[in-house]
Amino acid sequence: MSDTSLARRHRVVVIGSGFGGLFATKALKRTDVDVTLIDRTTHHLFQPLLYQVATGILSEGEIAPATRLVLEDQQNASVLIGGVEKIDVADRTVTSTHRGRTTVTEYDSLVVSAGARQSYFGNDHFAEHAPGMKTIDDALELRGRILGAFESAEVSTDPAERARLLTFVVVGAGPTGVEMAGEIAQLAHRTLAGAYRTIDPRDARIILLDAAPTVLPPFDDKLRRAAADTLENLGVEIQLGAMVTDVDDDGLTVRDQDGAERRIEAACKIWSAGVAASPLGRQLAEQTGAGTDRAGRVLVEPDLTLPGHSNVFVVGDMMNRDGLPGVAQVAIQGGRYAAQLIAAEVRAHRKGRDKPERAPFRYTDKGSMAMISRFHAVAKVGRLQLTGLLAWLLWLLIHLVYIVGFKSRLATAMSWTWSFLGRTRGHLAVTEQQVVARTAISRLDAWEDSRAVPEAATASAR
Repeated sequence: MSDTSLARRHRVVVIGSGFGGLFATKALKRTDVDVTLIDRTTHHLFQPLLYQVATGILSEGEIAPATRLVLEDQQNASVLIGGVEKIDVADRTVTSTHRGRTTVTEYDSLVVSAGARQSYFGNDHFAEHAPGMKTIDDALELRGRILGAFESAEVSTDPAERARLLTFVVVGAGPTGVEMAGEIAQLAHRTLAGAYRTIDPRDARIILLDAAPTVLPPFDDKLRRAAADTLENLGVEIQLGAMVTDVDDDGLTVRDQDGAERRIEAACKIWSAGVAASPLGRQLAEQTGAGTDRAGRVLVEPDLTLPGHSNVFVVGDMMNRDGLPGVAQVAIQGGRYAAQLIAAEVRAHRKGRDKPERAPFRYTDKGSMAMISRFHAVAKVGRLQLTGLLAWLLWLLIHLVYIVGFKSRLATAMSWTWSFLGRTRGHLAVTEQQVVARTAISRLDAWEDSRAVPEAATASAR
């Protein structure tokens, strides 16, 4: 912090309104700083519950409150909508764009928590046929694809085509994939049972695929076995040691461990097999000399900053420190930690004191858990390992606590009551636009890019 900053308030820019960014911003509420939170979306997304939006348990509004309303009472915070295109650590600026308008925002301290996106391991064309689950748009598209498959099967008269339409493949047997497969099974076997006249939704085939040798690789063996047993009791086929080599509209090609390839005909494919950090990570690494891992996460210093730039913090899914997992708790604790350091140094600077010594970031593991179906979950809290109903109740409580806003918590609790104690799900409405919009937007973007190239060349010639 320079001496000239005494004449004005310290400027903090936070990139990303996810767990890391939002909790960092809120932790600075009583600090003498001006905070600008920049994100391309208008909401804070509770990403771990996206699969429940995709399967009709929750509405998007229950897990994605408007960021402006969340921060409405925080007078030192403002929200700027825009996708961050460039971070200049030398000039201390962040450049963002929104609908063609470019904004350059200066900062004294920067917290980068831009999250991660779905990784297709170099096969990005898979995304057209097997959407991931990272955004509200993804969840709504998947809801349309899942329910649309049942509707198409209802009017199909070809047994082979009907079988393809009623085959659902979830790629990736981590927590998201396991939860998604379990909920599709519950949707087919409980909610939709009896709702159709020419098909029985209980005939649906749900396949959980992964190249790994086990489901839920981060969990202990006891919990992995419990999760696999529950899924199989629900009718989910678990196929491990199976690598996806191709995906198209009609199905996917899989290579097993013995090298043999086989075909699975499936209308609905869901990808939850990997993540890649925001491209902003590589920008920061190139400017500061920081390293990155295979997923594009930035190797940060013990205080979550970048080499030679103690005012730039990287938290959440974008940072790699001591092999910490990309989970919400790491982002929350990292965001709060960065805010505490900023607040402490601002106070010291205002009082004319030296910067306080920074203690390294220490992550407190509060446990890991996954819900398999109603009344069934697996959880590890410290040395305690729980399965079944008790783990399920703990899962509900923990997730309810971290939903932002009392109204969202209440609405979520009510939706869970209807869905888990009864058979109905209150959010099964779908539209054709939800299914086709992403492809249409991608084609529009490609068309605009193709037009921009010759226009730029003409301008340059002039």
